[in-house]
Amino acid sequence: MTKIVVTGGMGFIGSHFVNKLNKRLPNSEITVIDKMTYSANINNVKCDFNFIKEDICNLTELPNCDYIVHFAAESHVDNSIENGRPFVRTNVEGTFNLVELAKNIKGLKKFIHISTDEVYGDMDYYGSDSVAEETFNLIGSSYYSATKAASDLIVQSAGRTFGLPYVITRTCNNFGENQHEEKMIPKIIKNIKNDIPIPVYGDGNQVREWIHADDNAEAIINIMLSEDTINEVFNIGSGYRITNNQLINLVSEVVDRKVKFEYVEDRLGHDRRYALNITKYNSKFGKIDYINLKEWLSKIITKNEVG
Repeated sequence: MTKIVVTGGMGFIGSHFVNKLNKRLPNSEITVIDKMTYSANINNVKCDFNFIKEDICNLTELPNCDYIVHFAAESHVDNSIENGRPFVRTNVEGTFNLVELAKNIKGLKKFIHISTDEVYGDMDYYGSDSVAEETFNLIGSSYYSATKAASDLIVQSAGRTFGLPYVITRTCNNFGENQHEEKMIPKIIKNIKNDIPIPVYGDGNQVREWIHADDNAEAIINIMLSEDTINEVFNIGSGYRITNNQLINLVSEVVDRKVKFEYVEDRLGHDRRYALNITKYNSKFGKIDYINLKEWLSKIITKNEVG
């Protein structure tokens, strides 16, 4: 029986991964470790699993397992600007603690660390047509991205020094069911439903790449199960990039009317453009059959009776 430990499995992307994993490996034993912060919900997971309610910083041991998939993180940039300490603790200290414990698991096949495209910094720094490759330097624009970059390096260093078998995935903006309303798309849906103007940072021309959490989860599982994929970094993206203004227009098309929005003071240190080169993943595993953002929005907005 394949045994998988998933940290942060009650969160948004983590729960999508657990549900997808159960479908791909129905006879596997899944253990979820989550401290159940404001963005976690046990109802997000739709399958049987073992549960350890604990902060990853406080763990003293891990269950014997074949794979560790590490989603647990503080992830909201605005919160990191307001107070960076929880990000340093969870993203840096928590990852270090997990790595230290993972080193002692005999027969561990892979430690999969879930990271973000934000560790590459603003692509406009490199030029208007640049897309981030896995070999790009890591640049922190916020305490969030800086702590994720630090955790990437902790995992890589454990591979180099202690032989920890690892893979790091860096993904773009995720959308999908059960995402916390602090994130952009759920906030848009909530504001439309309540007839509140949608806040848009700066001029709204920041470019983001979007992927459904199920598509991201599928890619992670492919990487996890690939026996010859070890000690590497993979970008997981879609190539679908739009500005925040275009996202507002897309939602307007879906609800068939102009939605209310207002430009607000830009976020401190705000990166203008993220973009991922996903050639490495596609060359090895093939192109993902992506869930279309507009089609998904149509279904979810109808479900929420927004319009």
